[in-house]
Amino acid sequence: MTKRVLAIASGGGHFIQLMRLSPAWDGHAVSIATVDPSSRALVGDAPFFTFRDVSRADWWRIPAAAIDIARILIKTRPQVIITTGALPGLIACALARPFGVKSLWVDSIANSEVLSGSGGQAGRVCSQVVTQWPHLSAGKAQHWGSVL
Repeated sequence: MTKRVLAIASGGGHFIQLMRLSPAWDGHAVSIATVDPSSRALVGDAPFFTFRDVSRADWWRIPAAAIDIARILIKTRPQVIITTGALPGLIACALARPFGVKSLWVDSIANSEVLSGSGGQAGRVCSQVVTQWPHLSAGKAQHWGSVL
């Protein structure tokens, strides 16, 4: 059965890792969202959206980013969200959870000592949390392997 999937991540390494997961959504209706409009060139024919970036360092931008992400959720109506972080991915999962949307958080491979700040919170709002480091699997965070 084809699912509507929203693949969402911040820019840089988060987006690169997200795109390396693309075989996981083959055969599904995927939409892709990130902060950098130039990333459009990397997604092929999939519907592509951008949103204002936000992080813990500029927390006052959370409302504007949340509005952007809510608009994307309304347009795409995902059944599943896949994210490699950071805070915008967490916002998407939190906004979609009350509507029964399943979500997968894949914590960045760069976080080898502890889960990322958003990854640590992901267990509260995401259906599944995955770490790329075996020694970080505990609680809701599981290790399924690494993206890279």
